[in-house]
Amino acid sequence: MSLAVVRDIRTERTPASPEELEAFETDVLAGFVLARASAGLADGTIRGDVSHLEQVRSWFGRPLWEMKPPDADAYFGRVVRSSSQGTRLAHAQSLSTFFAFLELRHRAELHALTGDVIASPLDEMNRPRGRGEIGLRIPPTDPEVALLFAGWREDLAGCRKFAPAARNYTAAKLMTLVGLRINETRMLDLNDVRWELGRFGKLHVRFGKGTQGSGPRARVVPLINGADRLVRWYIEDVWGHFDDDHTRPGAPLFPSERHMADGSAPRAGLDSLRRGLTQAVDKHLPTWSGQLTPHVLRHYCASELYRNGMDLVAVQELLGHWWVATTMRYVHVLHTHVEDAWLAGQQRAASRLEGLAR
Repeated sequence: MSLAVVRDIRTERTPASPEELEAFETDVLAGFVLARASAGLADGTIRGDVSHLEQVRSWFGRPLWEMKPPDADAYFGRVVRSSSQGTRLAHAQSLSTFFAFLELRHRAELHALTGDVIASPLDEMNRPRGRGEIGLRIPPTDPEVALLFAGWREDLAGCRKFAPAARNYTAAKLMTLVGLRINETRMLDLNDVRWELGRFGKLHVRFGKGTQGSGPRARVVPLINGADRLVRWYIEDVWGHFDDDHTRPGAPLFPSERHMADGSAPRAGLDSLRRGLTQAVDKHLPTWSGQLTPHVLRHYCASELYRNGMDLVAVQELLGHWWVATTMRYVHVLHTHVEDAWLAGQQRAASRLEGLAR
């Protein structure tokens, strides 16, 4: 019995020409952009990834799929070593995502064209490291925040420009009461105040922050914690100083002092709202000058609501976080919180033991 001759049925392919590889590289990048768009990522996030890839490609001088770990060592260890940590991490993330795309979609095709086996040039040895901890934004105490807004409110009675001062006061107070981000606050329209919803009325936040570049994420925020009284006062006594037509479509809740040709006012800028808070802090809470930002007010809101009995899941929903772990980083409890919890636990244990003894 003789052995049969086994013939390799794989067809041999001549190496791809430079023109073919160039066209293929263009098609791959276009496919990468389309795939990321179909995943729901915002256009700005996709443009950022493409920009990072183009910078690496320009330095490398060859298609990115030819990159090996020593090439990544040279790029991150020399070329962008002096760049900010955020820049290095962004380039590394874009590169890792692109190679994951290549491996999932084009591994066999690239092997047939070039003979290369796709593998990311970033590994545990050369991947840029980020900080393990997140900088804490410890908010001021309740008496400090009360002092700030009490002084700010008194200034409204005699200030030279009442309307913009009251607008900035209301925006900052709203961030403090219900934890809105500054851009979420700025992008509110007058029609986003829905008095008919819930027990206190609600805000339709249409431009909430998404996750992983997914674009705006809308949510509904109840006007709790006294926010309903604040917003009602602002609309009835302040808003009319900017615009005389409450029914105007798309009228912003926090308008600018400027007016358009039709008499309407455009939306206030972020700098105006930030500047109003900064000036109030410098005057009424100088120990926090340069530290009390709109985002710190958001941390203050989360901490106060949690301390007053709101559970973490409810705080998470109010702030618009995807993960409760993110909310936990916003909650800064009092210095005695752990001790108080321990004492309460000891009292509960003692009560149970006393019941058993009887």
